[in-house]
Amino acid sequence: MEAAIITIMALLFLAFVALGVYATVKVAKAAKRGVDRTLDQARRTVEDTTLRAKSFGQAGVAGELARLRLSLRTSMRATQEALRAGVAEDASLKESLDLFHRLSAHGLELDEDLKRMEREPDKAWVAGQLPELTRRTEQITGSAEALRRAARDRALKFAEDDLSSLSAQIDVEAGALRHWDRSETAPDPTAADAWGSPTGTAGPAAGDEPPAITAPDPRRTAYPWEKSARPETTT
Repeated sequence: MEAAIITIMALLFLAFVALGVYATVKVAKAAKRGVDRTLDQARRTVEDTTLRAKSFGQAGVAGELARLRLSLRTSMRATQEALRAGVAEDASLKESLDLFHRLSAHGLELDEDLKRMEREPDKAWVAGQLPELTRRTEQITGSAEALRRAARDRALKFAEDDLSSLSAQIDVEAGALRHWDRSETAPDPTAADAWGSPTGTAGPAAGDEPPAITAPDPRRTAYPWEKSARPETTT
C-alpha cells in the first residue's frame, strides 16, 4: 500500500515537472517570436529609411534601384495589411490573400535581384538591366495595387449598402413615429381629470358656486394600520 502511494506521488511530481518545463518552453518560444518580430520590424524600418534617403539623395543607377525597391516594398506591405484586415470581416477575400502570397514570392525574388544589382560593381551593365527591372517592378506593384483597390472597393460597397438599408429603415421608423391620430390626442370635454373637473373646461361655470368643503370627522377617520377602537363601557 505504501509503495503504491509513493509511486503515485512520484508520478504526480514528474507530471508537475513536465508541465512546468512545457510551460517554460512555450513562454520562451513566445518571447523569442516577440523579439524576432521586433527585430524584423526594426530592420525593415532601417532599410526603408535608407532606401528613401538613397532615392532622394543619389542620382543615376543607385538612386533608381533604391526607388524601385522602395516602391516594391511599400506597395506589397500596403496590400498585405489591407487584405489581412479585410479577410477577418469578409471570408471571400481569402482567395485574394492566397493570390497575394503567390505574388509575394515574385516580389521577394525581385527584391533580391535589386539587392544584388546594388552591389554590382559594373554600373554600366546595371544601367542596361534597369528597363527590365522597372518593368518587373511595375507589373508586380500593379497587380498588388489591383488587389488592394478591389478589396477596398468591395468594403466600401458593403458599407454603402448597409448604410442605405439602415437609412431606409430609419425613414420608415421616423414616418411611423410621426403618424398619429389627432382625434386620439384631443381632450374630451366630458372627461374628468384627476381632480374631478372636466378636462375641456378651465373651471366651474360662471354663477356656479363650488361645493362646500366639510372637514372629515376625526373620530370616523380610520387607517388600515390602526386597530378598531374599543367601545367605552359604562357602569
